[in-house]
Amino acid sequence: MLDGLRVIAMTMVVALQIGQGPARSDGVVVTAVFDGDTIAVSTIGRVRLLGIDAPEITHGLDTAAPFAREARTRLADLVLRRFVRLEYEGERTDMYGRRLAYLLTEDGTLINAVLLREGLARISARTPLARLDELRRAEAEAQAFRRGMWGSPPQTETSAVDGTDRVIRVKARSTAKPRPAKPRKPRGVVVVKRVKKKRKTANHNAQRHLPGLRVPEDEDAHADAAWRAP
Repeated sequence: MLDGLRVIAMTMVVALQIGQGPARSDGVVVTAVFDGDTIAVSTIGRVRLLGIDAPEITHGLDTAAPFAREARTRLADLVLRRFVRLEYEGERTDMYGRRLAYLLTEDGTLINAVLLREGLARISARTPLARLDELRRAEAEAQAFRRGMWGSPPQTETSAVDGTDRVIRVKARSTAKPRPAKPRKPRGVVVVKRVKKKRKTANHNAQRHLPGLRVPEDEDAHADAAWRAP
């Protein structure tokens, strides 16, 4: 009799949980993106995207994993400075004190699935989830089309200590105007300077006006004419 009552009670609890559906938060603003699966939101703090795992970005001397920066940049493009809603399922915090949740935009887009579909994360769920089938379909699509981590590794070379492994936060826009570039002289161009004809000396001019001398009217036409006295 008691066993039968316990079974009925457990069945009612499970049915009640299914009927209520997952719990969602009110709209919150994403204030920072730490990597491809961790963000910070207003009024709550750090949030770890539920059911997925993005490549790690290290802040020490180790090189970041392939597609780690791409995943962080893509997540920032999707949600940074935008309103989102958190959808909880199961345990709400992890061992580091971060909230565990699905991340949904105002139009209902599941960001966890977007990152999986683009090959920038993989499924990490170890327990059954209500959205696990949706996540698996997104990951299978990325694998079929060889997107992101399922295709070729990125060709860009990055340094582990180049100052790029920082949290993407809201930044103020700079108002400084760029300096105009100085014009460069083209190479291989020979500048030809005009050489001015030297003026004739004062003695030569004075000689032309000596009394008793006749100067030809056109010196160029009579270059070989001799100076003669009348």
